[in-house]
Amino acid sequence: MKINKLILPFLILVVSSIFVACSDDDSNGDGNDNSNNFDRSLMLVNWADNIIIPSYENFSVETNALQVASDAFIADQSMENFTTLRTAWEDAYISWQNVAIFNIGPAQDVVMRTFLNTYPSNTTNIDELIESGDYNLLDPNLNDEQGFPALDYLLFGIAENDTQILELYTTAPDAENRRQYLRDVVNRIHDLSTQVLEDWQTGYRDVFVENSGSSANSSTNRMANVFMEFYEVRLRNGKIGFPAGVYSGGDPQPNRVEALYNKELSGRLCLEALRAHQDFFNGNSTLVDSSAESFANYLDFLNTMKEGENLSTLINEQYQVSESFISALDPNFFEQITTDNTDMLQAFETLQDNVVYLKSDMFSALSIALEFDSGDGD
Repeated sequence: MKINKLILPFLILVVSSIFVACSDDDSNGDGNDNSNNFDRSLMLVNWADNIIIPSYENFSVETNALQVASDAFIADQSMENFTTLRTAWEDAYISWQNVAIFNIGPAQDVVMRTFLNTYPSNTTNIDELIESGDYNLLDPNLNDEQGFPALDYLLFGIAENDTQILELYTTAPDAENRRQYLRDVVNRIHDLSTQVLEDWQTGYRDVFVENSGSSANSSTNRMANVFMEFYEVRLRNGKIGFPAGVYSGGDPQPNRVEALYNKELSGRLCLEALRAHQDFFNGNSTLVDSSAESFANYLDFLNTMKEGENLSTLINEQYQVSESFISALDPNFFEQITTDNTDMLQAFETLQDNVVYLKSDMFSALSIALEFDSGDGD
């Protein structure tokens, strides 16, 4: 069969174009050359070795100190030992904010975040468990009877003043049961922190780093979803939105603040979590004052722009706006909501503004699928 000379060049051009297109598709499954050229393994190494494991190490130090303070108080229920125990609880709770983001691997396996920071506590159940002395804190149904919120109640909320609280651990009929419950809650926090750290150090670190691909189950994609879920659900909603009444028809619910009984701590916990989130976004090392491969670095590698600016710059600027708003709040969130909830709602909106940059723009730029539901329609 003869082919018209005028048609032949056209056919050659079409076939060549198809070949080039097929070659491009085969070499780059997600259609983003720059994204595939970014070395995710370096980012995973930075996350594991310079941020995640050191953060768990710091947390373990604080939970060790908490356990030591608890044992000292159980042995001698002096006001001095009780004060030391409260301080150790506060330091450990603040340190927790730096590892609560990492609900992946070992922490996810043992449901660490649920056991350690479900609030508000079920104080009625706590009192009943103390009275009966019959409980097992490994029971998944007892997640809001333990952890840092339970200690918040046991150390600050069980009576009107410090003298009365101390009496409940010394001369009250159930004082021995109460001391045992306190010790068990502290030991459970310590055991979980130790287990998760050891799992990262003895095996999961290598699993995490080696899973450097771009599939939905890759470490980068899973970490991105964990990172975003923490920001939206735990930080924006849990620490601000729910207590401020954003999801209850505008009806404030101050009893849902974190650190309900030691109320002056709620603002600091929120700021610590926000700063930890921004540090992770920027790849800031927990060990030294430096940064390496990170989400911000990844976005810059891709030259991701929005509104004429680098997306990483916009995200960091919005982090700073939120920090400024939250820093200006009363550190006692219960008091802030009760006296002027408008400022609390404005702080929520500053956090919400970064959801668009992080959840929509960043995920799209990095070709990562969103795999969690915040439950609020975002």
